[in-house]
Amino acid sequence: MNRAGHWLSAVLAITAGVIASTSEAQTTPVCGYTVVHSYSHDEGAYTQGLLFRDGTLYESTGITGSSSLRRVDLETGTVLQTHLLPADVFGEGLTLFDDRLIQLTWTSEIAFVYDRASFELVDQFTYTGSGWGLTDGAHRLIMSNGTSYLTFRDPQDFDTIRQIQVRDGLNPISSLNELEFIHGEILANVYQTDLIARIRPDSGQVIAWIDLTGLLPPERQRAEVLNGIAFDEATGRLFVTGKFWPTLFEIELVDCPPLPLFSDDFASGNTRGWSWSLEAGMPARTTESTETVASSP
Repeated sequence: MNRAGHWLSAVLAITAGVIASTSEAQTTPVCGYTVVHSYSHDEGAYTQGLLFRDGTLYESTGITGSSSLRRVDLETGTVLQTHLLPADVFGEGLTLFDDRLIQLTWTSEIAFVYDRASFELVDQFTYTGSGWGLTDGAHRLIMSNGTSYLTFRDPQDFDTIRQIQVRDGLNPISSLNELEFIHGEILANVYQTDLIARIRPDSGQVIAWIDLTGLLPPERQRAEVLNGIAFDEATGRLFVTGKFWPTLFEIELVDCPPLPLFSDDFASGNTRGWSWSLEAGMPARTTESTETVASSP
């Protein structure tokens, strides 16, 4: 299916979910945005994972034969450090846990673990199925695989702890891609759309959408889809970009109604050490989902 077809299918699916949800509750809120600042971004970067920690931007790029792990200067877009993946590997999502960078692969079923400072490979994990997005929250790793399911994994051995299905109302939301954990919510790019879902980590319910339509001018012909979310915990800045995009944007959300936080820890700014149990809520799923996965995220 071409890009327009993917976009139409996604919009129809999301619309169906909103319609279904109105029979039980009000329509899921949709947040707009304003651009706060624009930064240069390498147009050759097929962005698969993005994170900002302690003043440093890290990026995982895809494409078999040129996939990489990068340290990037935010202000200039200059790539300061690079580790190239094996030529037969397609790089995917990226997160940081206990000073170890963890990078997924699309179909190789391997997660590479690196020393944060040197990018030296120090370990690797295996998993079954596709790897798409990866983030960390509540002492867990959270992984997408291109379906509507998110898998919570043990950061020490990558074992599956539980799964949730992401839904807007009653409608499953497929093609979940790059992830970021912010203030007790999971933010997820929806592949081939300009939408980001804001997801409850206990139930998988979409509590709001972020619509970034029009963020990148349409004349940028080489640029592909929106993909890449990063959050600066120190300042509250939210960054987004896309595959082959020439720009990384700092954005501010607008027209978003107040949404509930899921732990008292958040009120004190403890956004990654929250205490309530993720094992509460929906029953845990201990097997990998078999839902159909879209091609080449």
